[in-house]
Amino acid sequence: MKKISRLLKYLAEYKGKIALYFTANLLSILFGLLSYTMLIPVLNVLFGTKDTKPIPVVTGKPVTIGLIQQATDYFKNFIQHQDRLTALAYICVTVVVFTILKNLFLYFALYTLNPLRNAVLRRLRDEMFTKTLSLPIGFFTEERKGDLISRMTNDINEVELSIMGVLEVFIREPLTILFYLGSMIYINYKLTLVLVFFLPISGLIIGRISKSLRKSSNIAQEQLGSMLGIIDETLVGMRVLKAFNAENHQHLRFMKFNNTLFRTRNRIAARRELASPMSETMGIIVVSIILWFGGKMVFAGNGFDGATFIGYIVLFTQIINPFKSLSSAFYNVQKGTSALDRIEHLLGVENTIKELPDAKPIKSFKHFIEFKNVQFSYGEKKILDGINLKIEKGKVIALVGTSGAGKSTLVDLIPRFHDVSGGEILIDGINVKECKLDDLRRLMGVVSQDPILFNDTIYSNITLGTGGATQQHVEEAARIAHADNFIMQKPEGYQTVAGDRGARLSGGERQRVTIARAVLKNPPILILDEATSSLDSESERIVQEAINKLMENRTCIVIAHRLSTVKHADEIIVMEHGKIVERGTHTALISKDGIYKHLVDMQQVK
Repeated sequence: MKKISRLLKYLAEYKGKIALYFTANLLSILFGLLSYTMLIPVLNVLFGTKDTKPIPVVTGKPVTIGLIQQATDYFKNFIQHQDRLTALAYICVTVVVFTILKNLFLYFALYTLNPLRNAVLRRLRDEMFTKTLSLPIGFFTEERKGDLISRMTNDINEVELSIMGVLEVFIREPLTILFYLGSMIYINYKLTLVLVFFLPISGLIIGRISKSLRKSSNIAQEQLGSMLGIIDETLVGMRVLKAFNAENHQHLRFMKFNNTLFRTRNRIAARRELASPMSETMGIIVVSIILWFGGKMVFAGNGFDGATFIGYIVLFTQIINPFKSLSSAFYNVQKGTSALDRIEHLLGVENTIKELPDAKPIKSFKHFIEFKNVQFSYGEKKILDGINLKIEKGKVIALVGTSGAGKSTLVDLIPRFHDVSGGEILIDGINVKECKLDDLRRLMGVVSQDPILFNDTIYSNITLGTGGATQQHVEEAARIAHADNFIMQKPEGYQTVAGDRGARLSGGERQRVTIARAVLKNPPILILDEATSSLDSESERIVQEAINKLMENRTCIVIAHRLSTVKHADEIIVMEHGKIVERGTHTALISKDGIYKHLVDMQQVK
């Protein structure tokens, strides 16, 4: 019950729809029961017994049973005044009409349920995606991407089955079993053997009709695949999204597919759920035809007890499936609550990068960035230890050292991709923890070693997170980044789709697009994380020219393995094991004959 209550909290805001679902199911069951229970007394009149006694007053019975019996007696009294064939026609029409009403309400119940179910799923997906966007970079280094995607897809699907199970456990199946079981207790069970012969024939007819009505569709799966692609891109490109304050941009793309999937699933479900009530309606029509011929056989004196035969078969077939569904529903609830544990675990992850309630706006960069005794650790492992560094506005600072020295971690602390474990980072004398996150990251542009592009147009990739850029601005940024020429050679120009992670572009082209993105953002602080290290010589030359253009009149922090690219930096910071071990200009460091000189000699930089 505790597990079920956790699922019910997600349905709490849809009380009105649940009330409609309950009412529609109740009416469906009552109309079905009314049509079925009318058969027995009416057929008793038709097939041999005419009871001319006055209709008794119903007392001492539940209201529902009393009303059904009153209606049955009234109908019986009406039929007694008709000839047999006319009465039989009335019976068949009545059964079909009430069955249609029953299935109309059943379809309405399912039609009400499906948008409710999909609304809960949409809400869960949106909450999980929004939560993922808000989490710090460090979270994604610890978690497996596939596991995160699984929580957003497979686990959500399990919760969908659980929501259906909860509603079936609490509403539809108990009502069906309660009403039909009560009616079965009230009737005669002597015709069980006749039932055994009849049910296979009826089941075969209904099964064939049901099979013809079920049509599969892959539309929802295609939409789900597109949505998974965006989730994958978001997880891979989280650093870029945060650096360019593009969380809302990506959220809007996600919601576009999420809402489309929501509407598509509703349409498919509406058609799918029509199959069951339609098959049952057709099945009852078939039974009514059989009843017609069976009645004629009774008139011929074959000795069949038609009333008990039809009544028992109809009621018995109506109670088998609810029992099966009930057991399946409990199973789905168990599976769904396990999936809900994983979902709630993600939703409950604490966001360690928090913005203070009274965070200060910072609209410009005027003087310096300062690291004061900065410490940083991943768990027990110390990455940075006692970093003291002051970067003046307009200067180019290069960070060099072997892999694992802490260079990338150091620059990640400035836009608060991580928070320091000790010490502080100041921008114009203000601790970055006291600044508004959007304002802080708006001051910075990032060009990383691995150029992150999204499966969108080149134009959208360049304008990522900027907003309000005109075509002229985008083209100017592309020209500065030496990207305009190759873009215009594409068949669709700036509207060319970059492909999955930019797969339709070469490495140099992808890097120039990311540089154009940084140019368009026009940040006063530029972070270049080994932006040319993975390129061939020709691409490196073109990209380096673009970078040099981008670095003009900006404060630049450059991480480089190829030391030839930082010879002219204002200051070179040499890092080793999370500490600054040397610092100075290229010439000064060469003259020291230390670690930097050793690195230069290994690369034969002249």
